[in-house]
Amino acid sequence: MLTARHTLIYVLLMTLVVVASNILVQYPLQAQLAGINLADILTWGAFTYPVAFLITDLTNRQFGPKAARKVVFAGFVVGVALSFFTAQPRIAIASGSAYLAGQLLDISVFNRLRRMAWWRAPLFGSLIGSMLDTLIFFSFAFAPFFVFFGPNDPFAIEWAPILGAFSTSAPRWISWAIGDFSVKVTVGLVMLLPYGALMNMLKPMPQAPTA
Repeated sequence: MLTARHTLIYVLLMTLVVVASNILVQYPLQAQLAGINLADILTWGAFTYPVAFLITDLTNRQFGPKAARKVVFAGFVVGVALSFFTAQPRIAIASGSAYLAGQLLDISVFNRLRRMAWWRAPLFGSLIGSMLDTLIFFSFAFAPFFVFFGPNDPFAIEWAPILGAFSTSAPRWISWAIGDFSVKVTVGLVMLLPYGALMNMLKPMPQAPTA
């Protein structure tokens, strides 16, 4: 009963992050950094979405990977439902696929490293999961090869200077992916602070499975 109640808390937190990210992805980040117009490559959703990895890792630490997968699948259902209501089908497919693959990889990596130094499992789990998440989302959503998911976005595949600041050019979606992954890495490092603060309070349950 205790496990179910606490897992429900994680499910609600994951749902909150997914809902917030789906809303905030509509708002570009109005700022400049080193000559880069961040509004061209980032939205506020890029900053909230990586918190999902913290929730997954805390669930995994306390209750094991089986409970963590349940939390991830709950977020997947909510995320896909919201995406199909608020975005084109191709974006919804990309979003759902990226979230599920990235989070499940995070769980697998975390579980392999959980007995090492306390920071390794959450850090490498989130970074490797984020890398896969970014690769799948931006490829499925914008790469011309995946046109069978839906029509290509002419603006996304148009070539432009990388990050709007370098002489080398690439399709715009490449710059979007670079900016998104950079934020995920940054937030992943910052999330070590709340993880470290909470790990002594949220100790692994004796019955938590490890596979």
